[in-house]
Amino acid sequence: MRVLYLLFSFLFIFLMPLPGVFGDISNPVTCLRSGAICHPGFCPRRYKHIGTCGLSVIKCCKKP
Repeated sequence: MRVLYLLFSFLFIFLMPLPGVFGDISNPVTCLRSGAICHPGFCPRRYKHIGTCGLSVIKCCKKP
């Protein structure tokens, strides 16, 4: 039984999403506060995708 607790704790730690990998920005207010723009579809040239603006089709894009 103790092995199961250890196994579940390791699975919980390894399956947690890493911070910064998927982007912390998920609404338009934080996107605009960070100095970025909300753009539908793909980010324009020379812009980097840093999150979403509410919907998954509207991207938060910032110049690097």
